[in-house]
Amino acid sequence: MELKTRALQESDWETMQLWWKAWGWPEVTKDLMPLEGLGGLIIEKHGKSIASGFLYLTNAKVAWTEWIVSDPEYREDDRVDALKLLVQGLEDVAVSQGYKIILSVGRNKGLLKVHKELGYTVDDNPSYEISKKIA
Repeated sequence: MELKTRALQESDWETMQLWWKAWGWPEVTKDLMPLEGLGGLIIEKHGKSIASGFLYLTNAKVAWTEWIVSDPEYREDDRVDALKLLVQGLEDVAVSQGYKIILSVGRNKGLLKVHKELGYTVDDNPSYEISKKIA
């Protein structure tokens, strides 16, 4: 497989901002991200970034994956494989650090399918993201 996983770098931030904007997501600032925007992984193929995501590590044995996004212009057949590699990579980091449960929230049907294929429980009942900007 030509897909490669690596840790996020400062130079990836602008790429992720472009992807989030293209998908219609709100602007996100680094101070809302784990490790100031470096707490995650990115998947590449031949040096081209394909997908990225973040891993929030809590003070309990619960980790949280979030802000999983892919290049909206990437059209190759291995997009799903890239997302699987990303989700599995984030899980592997959590496991290596002793976490016992990993959570995520999502609505993208393709990403939900990826999680199901990797053995995650995906509740059939819809739930809602609940957030409030407090500062």
